[in-house]
Amino acid sequence: MKFYIKSLLFLVLISITSCEDVIEVTVPSAEPRLVIEASLDWQKGTPGNNQTITLSTSTPYFDTNKFVPLSGASVKVTNVNSGVEYVFADQNNGSYNISNFEPIINDSYTLEIVYNNETYYATETLRSVSPIKKVEQTLEGGFYDDILDVYIFWDDPVDEENYYMIRFIEEGDLLPVLEDFPDEFVNGNELDEFFEKERDDDDPEAEFNPGDVVDISLYGVSEEYFNYVRLLIEQYYSGGDPFTTIPVKLKGNCINLDNPDNYAHGYFRLSEFDTVNYTFVEQE
Repeated sequence: MKFYIKSLLFLVLISITSCEDVIEVTVPSAEPRLVIEASLDWQKGTPGNNQTITLSTSTPYFDTNKFVPLSGASVKVTNVNSGVEYVFADQNNGSYNISNFEPIINDSYTLEIVYNNETYYATETLRSVSPIKKVEQTLEGGFYDDILDVYIFWDDPVDEENYYMIRFIEEGDLLPVLEDFPDEFVNGNELDEFFEKERDDDDPEAEFNPGDVVDISLYGVSEEYFNYVRLLIEQYYSGGDPFTTIPVKLKGNCINLDNPDNYAHGYFRLSEFDTVNYTFVEQE
């Protein structure tokens, strides 16, 4: 009987182990593409002379090295209205800097990047933004009546089409939360937007608590960039949702003039922005 049991266990073990096959998954790969981070942001109350453009190359999805800096490119921004050229200096770490840029509201600018004998080109207009007039915290405005949230308020200009991007990030977080906001149905009014973190019953620190600090920035953006970032936000928050549409490749406004098929990732944007730093207090 003991021999029978041992033999049976041995046969079961063999059958289990013999069914284990190593499955090799072939992950599609592609040639690295140029990645352009060219957001020239002008904070209200500052000269806006110091600007940085970052260049890198795309990496495979499972690559542990997510940032591959790209040096040796020629980077130039030109004010279309005045013809003034701004040449960005290569820092040999993927960053290209300048300290004499002159931002002018409603002027158009072009970006020209030459790399590997190919020229990438984009054009954009610098958009203004109204100042953030006040910040308030409340328990009543968000999705939960017992969780702190924060509001910003600003005045939308009359008789203008304005598009906004709002950036929220709590100090200590790795990634910001982005919101897009058009004035299509609220033109000329006082506008507001709130930020509230989701409740986590297992972690009471996940939501906002007194003493938490959050940075909030309000950007004026072009309609073209607004449409781009809206799609980007929708695809980001739809990850893992089986009922959303299939994500598509998002192409920015940077065109390869010499080889259109070898397009770049990223966007060339110019924005004026206002920012506040808010610390939550005990709610009365």
